[in-house]
Amino acid sequence: MGRWEPDAAGRLREAAMALYAEHGYDGTTVADIADRAGVTARTFFRHFADKREVLFAGSELLEQLMVKALADAPADATPMEAVAAAVLASAEFFDDIRREYSRRRQGVINATPELRERELIKMAALTSALTNGLLERGVAPDVAPLAAETGVAVFRVSFERWISDPDGEPIVDVIRSTLKTLSGLTA
Repeated sequence: MGRWEPDAAGRLREAAMALYAEHGYDGTTVADIADRAGVTARTFFRHFADKREVLFAGSELLEQLMVKALADAPADATPMEAVAAAVLASAEFFDDIRREYSRRRQGVINATPELRERELIKMAALTSALTNGLLERGVAPDVAPLAAETGVAVFRVSFERWISDPDGEPIVDVIRSTLKTLSGLTA
């Protein structure tokens, strides 16, 4: 591919995923990714800070989407209802097109300790953002982090179920099911 072709970021993501599958994360360099995508390393760095970020780009958008849904929840919503709205909003970020990419991405992350650590850091940042959003809604300081942690747990369990589901159930339905299961645990 020539350097002038559109969607360099998308080509870089696909090249990285293919190379991670072929050679492993540790066996792949930025130069390898750029070469496979048909761009220069300089172009790579215009889109991603490092080869890890190829896998984590978009995390900020997901966080913003969820925090906005939390803020937009009805004023009389309980903390868990507001968190549920945030987790359900995450379904907008994912769709069936992203399912296969998400499966492959998670496989690379699960196989690499450095990436598992990065994933945990991203989840901690999401928990912190939801906690702050709940505090801004007036939720008590001892309740907000518990509700946020619970919401992130629902998100993580739902995501794992969604990428593992051979039947292709939409992620929003998986999230609803996980929330229902949680409700049963606390009843």
